[in-house]
Amino acid sequence: MMIHVDKLSKYFGPVLAVDRVSFDVDKGEIVGFLGPNGAGKTTTMRILTTYLPATSGIAKVAGFDVMTESLEVRRNIGYLPESVPLYAEMRVDEYLQFRAKLKGVTRKDRSERVEYCMDRCRLREVRRRLNGTLSKGYRQRVGLADAMISDPPILILDEPTSGLDPLQIRETLALIKELGEQRTVLLSTHILSEVEAICERVIIINGGRVGLSQLLDDIEREAIILVEARGPSEQIATAIRSVSGVVKVASQSRENGLVSLELQTEENSDLREQVSDTLGRKGWPIRRLERKRRRLEDAFLDVVRAQDPLKEAVRDEQTSFRAGAPTAQDDASEGEASEGESTHDDESQGDQEQNQVK
Repeated sequence: MMIHVDKLSKYFGPVLAVDRVSFDVDKGEIVGFLGPNGAGKTTTMRILTTYLPATSGIAKVAGFDVMTESLEVRRNIGYLPESVPLYAEMRVDEYLQFRAKLKGVTRKDRSERVEYCMDRCRLREVRRRLNGTLSKGYRQRVGLADAMISDPPILILDEPTSGLDPLQIRETLALIKELGEQRTVLLSTHILSEVEAICERVIIINGGRVGLSQLLDDIEREAIILVEARGPSEQIATAIRSVSGVVKVASQSRENGLVSLELQTEENSDLREQVSDTLGRKGWPIRRLERKRRRLEDAFLDVVRAQDPLKEAVRDEQTSFRAGAPTAQDDASEGEASEGESTHDDESQGDQEQNQVK
């Protein structure tokens, strides 16, 4: 096991950024590490690369503990952070020579490694440019070359394609996929299509917790049934739940008396006929009945929605609105009316005072 994480937690003061995260990455795997902003991805990566200490839990990289054997961990990883720190006054080739020396690359192999990394990362045309004058895309490529320079068995890459144009993204992904044939790669990105292109497995984290760890092939083998019908939403959902083989129903009310539902079934069974018969017997018209393969985007959204703190607030707001509770607009209207009445009373009182003076 090249990366082993067990019940890893990290607090920043009272804020829990990583909450008992556990996962493993085997040798030769390319794993996508996904999650929305603030989910804890970068914090976890910084702990794995020994840049941050964990509050509790165990993390081992290449068999070495990140807390007690941090130097050995660093010798076995190449790390590309989200924001690449470069010495602005150094030229690209000088910087890579310097980094190769720091990482223990022997003198006789150093120049060859630098030339190889510059070639693979398309840096030859800027080799004599100062780092401080490079665009974000070139800075990102210098950071990737730095991560590769010592030929480590493990690569931990945080947003490796950030700032690259479409052609550069394609070349970089092809390079990462090639590197992953003999190395372990943990890749963080917000672009799901990149993960689908090169990764074998995904780990989705949200709210500091792992919500899903699954092979992409297994995700794509799953299927859902999409239903759209006209009728009472709760009764339709209850009727569909009674169909044998349905394990999960998610419903959403729409306008004009329509309700949309997503069904998950045991062993991805195709239950469209049974669902159609059930709704037909109740007299509820069906507008849509479709079986759809699950995608990475669907899995990602399921994890995010499952831990969405706004879901209950939105549901409560909708319930209050249906029950006739006053809205913000109603409150504003009442306030304007009260203000108008008050102004009218003040004007009337002023007229009376003027009459008394006369």
